[in-house]
Amino acid sequence: MTFQAYIDTIKAKTGMDPGDFQKIAAEKGLLAGDIKAGPIQKWLKDDYDLGPGHSMALISVFRETLLPQPSKEEAIDRFFLGPKAVWQLTWDELMSKVMKFGTGVALQPTDTYIGIVRAGKKFAIVATTATRMDVGLKLKGEPVTDRLAASGNWNAMCTHRVQLFDGAELDDQLLGWLREAYDRVG
Repeated sequence: MTFQAYIDTIKAKTGMDPGDFQKIAAEKGLLAGDIKAGPIQKWLKDDYDLGPGHSMALISVFRETLLPQPSKEEAIDRFFLGPKAVWQLTWDELMSKVMKFGTGVALQPTDTYIGIVRAGKKFAIVATTATRMDVGLKLKGEPVTDRLAASGNWNAMCTHRVQLFDGAELDDQLLGWLREAYDRVG
């Protein structure tokens, strides 16, 4: 279900839009500080019979409208803090090459991954742990190999994923797949 579909379903079920819920949540004191999901989910379940997906859609709206949003650069910098810092140089090298593919390449950082888009269409994502960098690719119809694995339930947007355990694994083969994904969304 898309984000907008969650919001539309909430409106159809309750007759209320996110602004209505935000006002009530504020009156209940649920929007103070860093906006904790647990108490808000309980309230929305108890009072409106909204499930976790619908609740998280509203919480996302609350956070976006009430909490200061970092710039893209700040969000990307945060992405590589702590144990994930080992992937900063690999990321920088990857992006220096991807940005040369052509015009329209942009980044969409989230809390869990960085989306790579061309003219607003996502063609790849990058996620990291302390020990691995995952590059998700949108390559429908491309055969699965030992290296170009099926993404499975790792990320619904991607059809394939390449796992890097060392920065040296950023090679021409991976860049070729990224280029193919970029070309396909063009």
